[in-house]
Amino acid sequence: MDKSKRKELQEEFKQVKTFMGVVRITNRANGKVFIDSYPNLKNKWLTIQMQLDMGRFANAELQRDWKEQGKEAFDYEVLEEKDTSDIADVRWETKQMEKRWLEKLQPYGDAGYNKPKPKA
Repeated sequence: MDKSKRKELQEEFKQVKTFMGVVRITNRANGKVFIDSYPNLKNKWLTIQMQLDMGRFANAELQRDWKEQGKEAFDYEVLEEKDTSDIADVRWETKQMEKRWLEKLQPYGDAGYNKPKPKA
């Protein structure tokens, strides 16, 4: 690829908007939810499904239910998203967004797959 074409493609890539945000995965069979945040939501549900299908998802309880009940038992929803272009610290901002949703929804114990964060 010549340098001018490469530079053109790099500029196009810079113009593509990236959205960070908070997602909820809901188990329709038992009502439990999983809340998480990601610095880039593009194709996130496909990535999560692939991890679950391969048995490599970080949350063991959600992984177990996925294996037993199948993907048809789960819904995916973006709860909040923001354009990352004006955000200085995307990871920090996504964690703040996640923290607000965790406080609001309390997805712990029988209500969800999340584990409460220890108090500092």
